[in-house]
Amino acid sequence: MNGPLSGTTFVVTRATDQAATLTAALADLGATVVELPVIAITDPVDGGAALEAAVRGLSTYDWVVVTSPNGSHRLVEVILSRNPTTEGIECPRFAAIGPRTAAPLLEAGLAVELVPDRAVAEALVDAFPAPPPGGRVMVARAEVARSVLPDGLRAAGWEVDVVVAYRNVATHADPDLVARARGADAVTFTSESTVRRYVDIVGGPVPPAAVCIGPISAAAAREMGFRVTEADPCSLAGLVDAACTLAGS
Repeated sequence: MNGPLSGTTFVVTRATDQAATLTAALADLGATVVELPVIAITDPVDGGAALEAAVRGLSTYDWVVVTSPNGSHRLVEVILSRNPTTEGIECPRFAAIGPRTAAPLLEAGLAVELVPDRAVAEALVDAFPAPPPGGRVMVARAEVARSVLPDGLRAAGWEVDVVVAYRNVATHADPDLVARARGADAVTFTSESTVRRYVDIVGGPVPPAAVCIGPISAAAAREMGFRVTEADPCSLAGLVDAACTLAGS
């Protein structure tokens, strides 16, 4: 297939059940794609009990913040498991770290009132309003995540409950896929955790070129020694455009 990515090979590191959209977009532009899932998304250790309890008390929060599409999907699943439709639900205000994270909430009919200009925790903290007396925030996120957001909101005077919505767990890497990945032109990263897990599996910044979806994954990739092209905007479409930029350079 002719296209701007013809003759190139890209590694997609997303979880198996999330890789299809990016793989198809790269392949449609002519790339050969090696899918090497380095993480899997699974339930929290408590089976989701804490998230279900937080959703039962949703109306007690002033804001609910989601920090990734996975957390957003999990939150929506629990809300809809209790209510077939979001119409008429007494909900707090919702904030999302970026447009991709906001999308599952919006698709469920939940208004997202705050999305910062940059899809990073620091920008969300800066954009967050001052708390009312006794103001409460629920942050739904991965089991392991940076503490910037809850720490920043607490420093601003908010009472913050961090609720684990899901876990990123390591997967078994097929040796044949690892070998193919080492021979690729570039690797794509959509989170900091995929960067670090990929390096654990492959043994270093191989191939040395990386295309990253946002500043956090880009910073992690640079730290690990990759030569980084960063998506702008921070979206899958931006990631594909960045792949084309890399291929044309």
